[in-house]
Amino acid sequence: MRIRNVLVQTILATALALAATAHAENPVFPGWYADPEAAIFQNQYWIYPTTSARYGEQTYFDAFSSTDLVHWTKHESVLRMADVPWAKKAMWAPAMAEKDGKYYFFFAANDIQNDKALGGIGVAVADRPEGPFKDLLGRPLIDAFHNGAQPIDPFVFHDDDGSWYLIYGGWKHANVVKLKPDFSGVVATPDGKTYHEITPSPQYVEGPLMFKRNGKYYFMWSEGGWTGPDYSVAYAIGDSPMGPFKRIGKILQQDPKIGTGAGHHSVFHVARDDSWFIVYHRHPLGDTDGNHREVCIDRMTFDAQGHIVPVQITREGVPAHAL
Repeated sequence: MRIRNVLVQTILATALALAATAHAENPVFPGWYADPEAAIFQNQYWIYPTTSARYGEQTYFDAFSSTDLVHWTKHESVLRMADVPWAKKAMWAPAMAEKDGKYYFFFAANDIQNDKALGGIGVAVADRPEGPFKDLLGRPLIDAFHNGAQPIDPFVFHDDDGSWYLIYGGWKHANVVKLKPDFSGVVATPDGKTYHEITPSPQYVEGPLMFKRNGKYYFMWSEGGWTGPDYSVAYAIGDSPMGPFKRIGKILQQDPKIGTGAGHHSVFHVARDDSWFIVYHRHPLGDTDGNHREVCIDRMTFDAQGHIVPVQITREGVPAHAL
């Protein structure tokens, strides 16, 4: 019996040691996916990516959940075009928010080229992180160009004072707007403006993101062409969600030995130990199909001045990290 107990203890210890040293490996899950949105819901990591395919095939979103960043569970078709009556062409670039027990799924649809077309940024709602999500408004939340920004690539930011903001924009322009408490529309700020342009530099292209750290607002975005090897991520720091923001530099880009076109990212922040992880997509080496994009995770760190240290993209990914 004693030998048996020792054997069981040895097996358990070995299993725990392997779990502790396990790495996510990049890509973190199979399939062509892009524009990953990272969120922590119900003590789990969640990734909501674009289905990386031709526009006509981007008619649904899958989601992935994990307790450790290594082992991922796929949740199929958490939002479908069939559940968004006004979406007809394609859907992409999710953004997530949790509020008052509901989960809100923001997305771009229809790739409108002018204000005469129907489309823009929509929002859906569900009772659970895995959906199913249903269209909230019966129409786009933002359906027109403001300050030259194409209404695509939403990101939702919740500030310390309880305010909710939507940061979005393509065509080299970025806007920030304040959301109504029920996410049914946008409201003007005290200066009377509704659509605030915060484009940080001429290099801005798309994929905006914002977070707050040590009282400062970090604004991140993607640069370069999304199908090409020069796709990358840069950032700026400001004192307000409205900016102004001045570009500091790139922190994520290709490594010709590992992968190309590393961009359109999100981040996980684990508050208990102040760990940060960058979630992004990249192209496999030697693959020239622009839609062949894979979701990867690497660690993100800061220097003593609060600047983001340039990220080294890896094949190994990150070690297991429980919440």
